[in-house]
Amino acid sequence: MDEDALRAPELGRRGGPGPPVEPCPALVPSSSSSRDDVIGKVCLTRDTLAAHPKGFSGWAHLTEVDPDEEVQGEIHLRLEVVPGPRARRLLRCSVLEARDLAPKDRNGASDPFVRVRYSGRTQETSIVKKSRYPRWNEMFEFELEEGAAEVLCVEAWDWDLVSRNDFLGKVVFNVQKLCAAQKEEGWFRLQPDQSKNRRGEGNLGSLQLEVRLRDETVLPSGCYQPLVQLLCREVKLGTQGPGQLIVLIEETTSTECRQDVATNLLKLFLGQGLAKDFLDLLFQLELGRTSEANTLFRSNSLASKSMESFLKVAGMRYLHGVLGPIIDKVFEEKKYVELDPSKVEVKDVGCSGLHRPQTEAEVLEQSAQTLRAHLAALLSALSRSVRACPAVVRATFRQLFRRVRERFPSAQHENVPFIAVTSFLCLRFVSPAIMAPKLFHLRERHADARTSRTLLLLAKAVQNVGNMDAPASRAKEAWMEPLQPTVRQGVAQLKDFITKLVDIEEKEELGLQRALSLQAPPVKEGPLFIHRTKGKGPLMSSFKKLHFSLTTEALSFAKTPNSKKSALIKPANIRAAEKVEEKSFGSSNVMQLIYEDDAGKPQTVYLQCRCVNELNQWLSALRKVSIGNPGLLGSYHPGVFRGDKWSCCHQKDKSDLGCDKTRSRVTLQEWNDPLDHDLEAQLIYRHLLGVEPALREKHRELSAGTEAGSVLTGPGGAPEDPLAQLLQVLRDLQEAHRSSPASSPPSEPSCLLELQT
Repeated sequence: MDEDALRAPELGRRGGPGPPVEPCPALVPSSSSSRDDVIGKVCLTRDTLAAHPKGFSGWAHLTEVDPDEEVQGEIHLRLEVVPGPRARRLLRCSVLEARDLAPKDRNGASDPFVRVRYSGRTQETSIVKKSRYPRWNEMFEFELEEGAAEVLCVEAWDWDLVSRNDFLGKVVFNVQKLCAAQKEEGWFRLQPDQSKNRRGEGNLGSLQLEVRLRDETVLPSGCYQPLVQLLCREVKLGTQGPGQLIVLIEETTSTECRQDVATNLLKLFLGQGLAKDFLDLLFQLELGRTSEANTLFRSNSLASKSMESFLKVAGMRYLHGVLGPIIDKVFEEKKYVELDPSKVEVKDVGCSGLHRPQTEAEVLEQSAQTLRAHLAALLSALSRSVRACPAVVRATFRQLFRRVRERFPSAQHENVPFIAVTSFLCLRFVSPAIMAPKLFHLRERHADARTSRTLLLLAKAVQNVGNMDAPASRAKEAWMEPLQPTVRQGVAQLKDFITKLVDIEEKEELGLQRALSLQAPPVKEGPLFIHRTKGKGPLMSSFKKLHFSLTTEALSFAKTPNSKKSALIKPANIRAAEKVEEKSFGSSNVMQLIYEDDAGKPQTVYLQCRCVNELNQWLSALRKVSIGNPGLLGSYHPGVFRGDKWSCCHQKDKSDLGCDKTRSRVTLQEWNDPLDHDLEAQLIYRHLLGVEPALREKHRELSAGTEAGSVLTGPGGAPEDPLAQLLQVLRDLQEAHRSSPASSPPSEPSCLLELQT
């Protein structure tokens, strides 16, 4: 499958229109001694996904894998209609080259040749051995006759000596259209052979999927400035603003869309330096409509959803520092932990030192001890983390604490400001991360059943601490009582931590923010195996394991994570980050980094990852830090130069431009991605456009007090009230999109193609 087609878990692609999206998740059994066997596949076409704008969710039947349908790659052809002998016309087909063909042989390559068929005649190119990037430069001519076949078929095949040839894909051309155009040249995507009858679904099983495709055209920044400025002005005015656009957006947003809208707004204001002001406005609006302290921030309001998104965007690295070591320890220990007597299974524990089964009481006591130790370690780490917490997060919690204390000033509500902070910090951030560490990028894999139970019990304990050990939370699960001493101690620790956390003044906030901005946080880090090319000697396949760290300033390496780092490459010097063919080193998951050294000479370093997911993550990270570099390569060699030729295309010129296109704009979406202001503005516009009828109805209601349906205008005829301005901005953006067709080149409006699985 083409690299552009599918990325899991998420794919973001900025640039021109890409190939058709046809995700084909394949289910394979584990095999330790041989190649994996494919059980079946699920194909979802782009049209299918487009029919489900909120995402496809459900069970999909696995279908049998047909080799004639599993094709990939492109072929470069030149087609011409030229004069022939005796006043006849000739159809000339030049087969130039192909790239990224499917590997059909055990060596990770193919032996491709091309078969051209027209009007009963067939001609074939020579066979290029062991290549997925062949070059033929061969020409074939066919005599055009009246009433002859209407199509020209170009097929690519993998030649086999003893078995039947393997189909690599085909392209079919309408001859009448070719005659009208006289000449056509370009890269054509190879298509599967769909002439055979499809086989039934059989009994291969089903796969449960949730897939969402989002396809957006992102306009130039200037188009979004009126929308951004209008929303920013509303936030700066706060509750004193006349239009209350934020209130209207919340009122017209459905519950199921609220999380997405909250995230987009939060990221937009974070990029404008107004995240704290935006959240403060939401805090005031929420407090204004709350009469009972015990219901504060308990609903799925825009304030609650925005604060959740804020902590994930601005506080994820902080969460990793505090929670990461505790989560790692739970996973490594794999202890059986259970506090509920009705769920204790003694057999899962094994035998004690006296070779006798443990009693239920012993299991419960050991479980309580384990959980008390984890909870104490977590609370201790949290207490020590005040200075590590991002300044913008501390300042936001300070505003929240102050607003709640102003709203509920009486002595009987003494704990309410603390609970307001913990309702987000503990209940909506730390506890969910404990229960699902993979979703918060704390672990690469989900926990097994035993570890999941330990994490769930630990998360419950953290929730009890966050609720300030309220009697109501204790009454729900009386069997959590063994943790009460640690919970009560934790409440005191947490209150002390919050008191210090919110004790931050404006000057200190600016100072901390400046200090943090001077540090280049790692974009990606972890172990890799490195091979560097030196001189003109033979390229060996030995790799050395080192610990790598990528920031926006340098790609560095060290012998261990704690050793002194040495800078290897500056991101500004990167020209391409691409995959390497498996046959090049006899190993999978190898990437190449093409860069310029300090003398301006091109260099290549080869890095091997432990698995394909890690390979995609590193490629994505390297592309993100270099995406704005001048001089990015448009093509590259996916093989290596060994002996006197490239292993991929067999060309003997080492300075050859390359036989495959680079994919500099194909990246994964990660939690630590830099903010994309234009994209967030586009997504907000798209949402507002969907609720435009409701906004217009609201505007008619608000303007009914003056003149029914009239629009107040200021100097120059511009609308004076914010809602009328917003409606005008939406009309302008709609017109801008109409005048920017999807076929425009990438230098014009770019496209976001995002696939979430």
